[in-house]
Formats: sequence, C-alpha cells, structure tokens
Amino acid sequence: MSQLSNRTSGKELETWRLWWFTHFYVVSVLWNGFLLICLFRAEFLGESLPSWIQDMHHALGRDSQSKDMDSEHFSALLVLLLLWLHSCRRLAECLWTSVFSSGVIHIVQYCFGLGYYIAVGSTVLCQVPTNVRNGKKLSVQICWYHIIGVMMYIWASLHQHRCLAILANLRKSRSGKVVSLSHSVPFGDWFESVSCPHYFAELLIYVSMAITLGMHNVTWWCVVMYVLFNQALAAVLCHEFYHKNFSSYPKHRKAFIPLVF
Repeated sequence: MSQLSNRTSGKELETWRLWWFTHFYVVSVLWNGFLLICLFRAEFLGESLPSWIQDMHHALGRDSQSKDMDSEHFSALLVLLLLWLHSCRRLAECLWTSVFSSGVIHIVQYCFGLGYYIAVGSTVLCQVPTNVRNGKKLSVQICWYHIIGVMMYIWASLHQHRCLAILANLRKSRSGKVVSLSHSVPFGDWFESVSCPHYFAELLIYVSMAITLGMHNVTWWCVVMYVLFNQALAAVLCHEFYHKNFSSYPKHRKAFIPLVF
C-alpha cells in the first residue's frame, strides 16, 4: 500500500509540474502570436501599432529614430516569427514528448518564467520604431544573414527535438507508455559529446536569432548572454548529477559546449 501511495504521489507531482511548465509555453504562444499579428499588420497592411506599444516605444526612445531600412523591419518580423514557432514546438514537446521528473516548481521561478516569455517577445518588437514607416507597407528584402540565421535555427531546433525525444524515451516503453520517472544515462545525437545538448541547442537558437537580426543588435545579444549563463549553470548542475550518480558515466563528455566545457 505504501509503494502504491508513493507511485500515486509521484504521478500527481509529475502532473502538476507538467501543468506549470505548460503555462510558460501557452503564455509564450499566445503573447508572441499576438505581437506577431500586430507587427505583421503594421508592416504589410500599413496599420498603426496599438497605442500602448507606441507608448512603450516612446519610453524607450525608439520612435525618435529616422532609419527606414526594410531589411531591419523584416529582420524583426522574421525573428518574432521564429520565436513564436519555437514556443509552439516547445509547447507541443511539453504536452506530447517530454516526461518530467517528479517535483514542483518554486513560485518565484514560475513568476520569473512567465515574465521572461512575455519580455523576450516584447524585446523583439521594441527593435522596430513605431512611426518611421508612416503607413508605408514593408518591401521584403531578404539578406544573407536572414538565410544563415534561419538555417542555423532549423538545424539547432531539429537537434533539440531529437535530444528531448531521447530523454523522454528513457522513461517510456517501446509502446510509448511512461514506465519510470527515474534518471538514466542518455546516448545518441549530441549526447555523445555533451551531457545537456538540449541546453546547448537552446543557446544556438537564440544565437541564430541574433544573426537574423543582422548580428549588430546589442539588446538581443544581451538576451543571448542571459540564455548562455542560465543554460550553462543548469548544464553544469546536471553534468555533476550524472557523474555523482552514475559511476560508468562517459568521461569524455563535456557539460554544455562540445570540446569546451
């Protein structure tokens, strides 16, 4: 009876943890989707952005700029689209692929997570001044850094999905049913080089967006630096956990970045 109670308790904790993590991506999909629609209508239909967005731009001094470069406007629109697609994929993986360990999320982490996913999309939108188009519709100008950024985004996203699937399959039977919430040593794809390739892929995804913005956007590089330190810390802790709990863990694997650390 005690063992059955423990299993039930673990299952309940897993359900709650899945529920809270799902919140992040639901909010991200809805919020970034809304921002994407607003920017799309402003760029292609010549409509004005909502007044509260214009007020935010004014507070940040973005409406004082005089540049009217279609490539920069298209870059912001493209990055916001990539960010929304990333949120959609992560939500789908959260619901149908990933199997989380039993545990709960701290309320501070929960609030910070919600704030982050709202702020990151707003950061992209703030890179486009509100009044420089003056009703003029966007003329799409695809540049070389758009192509490189999107290709890198797709490459990193595919590997992240593969690695998340590998982790999930460690806890599933061949039929796809969850049979365990315990940790096991993963193998395959980028796991052969690092302990947390899904974190490394996350960093590459944000770097790809920085490239798509033209590589000169200081604000977005600050976002990349945040992702770097956040994911690196999580990777190091996970790497230490593997070495502590699995004596036969591959010694050649790095924690986060292949051949580096």
